[in-house]
Amino acid sequence: MSVKPAMNKQFPPDRIIIFDTTLRDGEQCPGATLNVEEKLIIARQLARLGVDVIEAGFAFASPGDFEAVQKIAKTVGTETGPVICSLARAIKADIEAAAQALKPAVHGRIHTFISTSDIHLEYQLKKSRAEVLAIAEEMVAYAKTFMDDIEFSPMDAARSDPQYLYQVVERAIAAGAKTINIPDTVGYLTPSEFGDLIRGIKENVPNIDEAIISVHGHNDLGLAVANFLEAVKNGARQLECTINGIGERAGNAALEELVMALHVRRQYYSPFLGLPAESEEPLTNIDTRQIYKTSRLVSNLTGMLVQPNKAIVGANAFAHESGIHQDGVLKNKLTYEIMDAQSIGLNDNLIVLGKHSGRNAFRTRLKELGFELTENELNKAFLRFKDVADKKKEITDWDLEAIVNDEIRQAPELFHLELVQVSCGDKARPTATVTLRTPTGEELMDAAIGTGPVDAVYKAINRVVNVPNELIEFSVQSVTAGIDALGEVTIRLRHNERVYSGHAANTDIIVASAQAYVNALNRLYAALQKGAELQKDNPQGNKSSVAEPAVAQTSVE
Repeated sequence: MSVKPAMNKQFPPDRIIIFDTTLRDGEQCPGATLNVEEKLIIARQLARLGVDVIEAGFAFASPGDFEAVQKIAKTVGTETGPVICSLARAIKADIEAAAQALKPAVHGRIHTFISTSDIHLEYQLKKSRAEVLAIAEEMVAYAKTFMDDIEFSPMDAARSDPQYLYQVVERAIAAGAKTINIPDTVGYLTPSEFGDLIRGIKENVPNIDEAIISVHGHNDLGLAVANFLEAVKNGARQLECTINGIGERAGNAALEELVMALHVRRQYYSPFLGLPAESEEPLTNIDTRQIYKTSRLVSNLTGMLVQPNKAIVGANAFAHESGIHQDGVLKNKLTYEIMDAQSIGLNDNLIVLGKHSGRNAFRTRLKELGFELTENELNKAFLRFKDVADKKKEITDWDLEAIVNDEIRQAPELFHLELVQVSCGDKARPTATVTLRTPTGEELMDAAIGTGPVDAVYKAINRVVNVPNELIEFSVQSVTAGIDALGEVTIRLRHNERVYSGHAANTDIIVASAQAYVNALNRLYAALQKGAELQKDNPQGNKSSVAEPAVAQTSVE
């Protein structure tokens, strides 16, 4: 396979490289599955945020992942954009799929990995140390034939024998790896241990200066961010993290916490990067004013709500209830706040537009908020804005973001909700009537009784659509304060072990619930149609060009 090599992007030596894996490791969080369009929306926002590297997916894992990596590479991987990366096991087929998917990116990176801990070698890979050492060297060299920017990870490095780890890292660099990622795959180490591990690599790998040391870690003991900051002090220059810290099990190191720690405490961390303590130079390329918006976008699309007491982006992060604290903040914010809420893009919730605002003002405000819409997307969002403005007197930036995100990430509209009406009360049986327009254009009406109004609506919709599914998650979140606030609903359905998400926002929570459910059903129905078409075109059941991954080595950092 011949693939045009991507350019190798250079990063300043006195700055921390932010490697975002929200779309790969973050998506592995149970229930956080994203479709291709949703991944593209997040990738665009990550580029606005200023991340240096986007790990867009695991191209070999499925046709959907391959498509997502390829689209992100083409759309976001521009000359001035971030490096677009795809994960690949140390297997030729994985590496080939990654290279092919990354072909449209100006700056592409293949991230290949293999386990190095004895427990993984014995029980997962069933290979000797010598075999793994040879595979790592061979597969890094093979990846290098496709592009210059290669990252290598010795998976479960935290539990690997240090002397063996040094050997593997040395051979990977010699084979052409530009970045060496040291993962704490199971979130086992403490900060001092993680710092010692990075320092040991710096001191014992002869050619380590030819590569950038990266770190990847999970938050099983709640130490991921602390571990990474200790790694920075000992020579790590790339941090692999996710928005809101989402990811496998207890999640990954949270991007927003790492970035703001380096921002607020840059006088402390600057000397470790060769800068004077008094330097005001930013230590990352992140536009911190985009942090809060990015957090909300990822939360909305994945359905993973942010806990109120979450550092940096939680609802209570800048709230003060104690009288002493309130008094101090009113006199001087620095008495109880170490950072300004505006520094993460959390501005005062001011009225920006109303029902008399025109299309140009609407378009201008969206551009200021960082949205770049096509004419068709703008038209849809503007109509929705007018509808909300008729019901809600005060339209805020948060409302605008909810409206736009809701409109531009809708699934193809196969079923359309024409009407939803409910009757309920403490002495009444909750009853719902719904009318849906089917894919053939026919309007169907049905009614159902449920344990509550939303349950009744969903039962009525199911009677019309008649596609078996299991509702596994239902969450509601208010966009703003006030009785007329937009309510955002996220739901997840399961069908044949696959999960389909739906999302909607409306001032009427019952309507939002119905729209979110229909949105998820549209995704499910579209997948069933696509499956039927593939079966029709391929009756012999031949596998697609991007195969499902083999059983061995399927675990990733």
